[in-house]
Amino acid sequence: MTRWTPDPTFYPTPRDAAGAPAEQLAYVAAFDRSAERPDAIAVVDTEPSSDTYGRVVGWTDLPHTGDELHHFGWNACSSALCPAAPHPHVERRYLIVPGLRSSRIYVIDTKDDPRAPRIIKEISPDEFGASGYSRPHTIHCGPDGIYVSALGNATDGGGPGGIAVLDHTTFDVRGKWEADRGDQFLAYDFWWHLTRDVLVTSEWGTPDMVENGIVPELLLGREYGHRLHFWDLAKRSLTQTVDLGDQYQMTLELRPAHDPSREYGFVGVVVSVEDLSASIWVWHRSATGDFGVTKVIDIPAEPADTEDLPPALQPFGAVPPLVTDIDLSVDDQFLYVSCWGTGELKQYDVSDPFHPVEVGSVRLGGIVRRTPHPSFPDERLAGGPQMVEVSRDGERVYVTNSLYGSWDDQFYPDGVGAWLAKVDVTPGNFTLDPKFFPHGDEFRGLRVHQTRLQGGDASSDSYCFPSA
Repeated sequence: MTRWTPDPTFYPTPRDAAGAPAEQLAYVAAFDRSAERPDAIAVVDTEPSSDTYGRVVGWTDLPHTGDELHHFGWNACSSALCPAAPHPHVERRYLIVPGLRSSRIYVIDTKDDPRAPRIIKEISPDEFGASGYSRPHTIHCGPDGIYVSALGNATDGGGPGGIAVLDHTTFDVRGKWEADRGDQFLAYDFWWHLTRDVLVTSEWGTPDMVENGIVPELLLGREYGHRLHFWDLAKRSLTQTVDLGDQYQMTLELRPAHDPSREYGFVGVVVSVEDLSASIWVWHRSATGDFGVTKVIDIPAEPADTEDLPPALQPFGAVPPLVTDIDLSVDDQFLYVSCWGTGELKQYDVSDPFHPVEVGSVRLGGIVRRTPHPSFPDERLAGGPQMVEVSRDGERVYVTNSLYGSWDDQFYPDGVGAWLAKVDVTPGNFTLDPKFFPHGDEFRGLRVHQTRLQGGDASSDSYCFPSA
């Protein structure tokens, strides 16, 4: 559906976005690990003055079982204001919600009743498979369509993975994005520098490498992803690949600078097979014109007693941080890093992206620590800060605790539970909000993965105009 004027939640510059009104609701992907009940989108009240603040106030069950909701995103964003955008009047009203296991995609309308979103379209696995891909993972709204990364091909659970494109208006599957993929085979996340015609992709593994949990032989054999790929966005062709080194397994989340005049971004690496550390790297344009990648943060493993560790980690005698998500504030000043294994959310000042400084930390859960939330001090938490969503003004950070069903079971074999927490971020403050902690039965026995904020968040939008 189109509007006569651009959607008021679109902003031409990052600075304008940072001054936007605060979100009042959060949408949370909830899934049933047993695949016996439908997954759902839960709606949580984020308005502090509300009587239902921090509570689940809406619920939309999906019509099928076995989807395993994971990442999801908005149909449109501020990129619609880019000069070359053919869709400047689309609305940010639909959530595009893929099932990572089912390869089914739902289009969910939040406009008429934001607390009771309704499904208005379903893209079947066969329809999505016509793109040549399966296991849709990440959703980004671009100026010319909706981009969907996928882990595998449409036939046998193998590769290559890549990107499919949906139509902005009809949500029909247009097809495969890549015109010339070179030797790219593994896929995961993608982002772009729109004003430079550059798209960046990262690597995890094909469906048969990840769906049944982490495979020790593949990890120690250094066979999970460890490269970044740089593409010509207009020509849809691979132009450069950078290998971080095969000891750095699983180059996952990508977070480019929001300022469109800057050509750098951050990528998180889950684990080093040499010492179980995690790391953060910066990609950047080098003096030769090619892209380089530089490691800027190392996060070491924490020693632990063998009896406190799950079987998968007992041979190592330590807890790896397992950096599984990162997020960058809209002003490009702070990077948030989730350490799902040790149960820590870290805040870094990245005003100088090559010399980050850690300035904040909170603990929740963790494989060994099981740190409780301040509002329930006697409840040992499983899981850890995992998916991270930063509000557009940078004052609130939301974290959920499930990584991926089969991987949850390996690292938290006694159960991962379900919780959503909020960290208040103001100058000199990095603390958990004691009044905001929907968890357990509020999610009706389902696990929770990603959160999207009403009106957009720091990882929803890309911009074509720099802040003045």
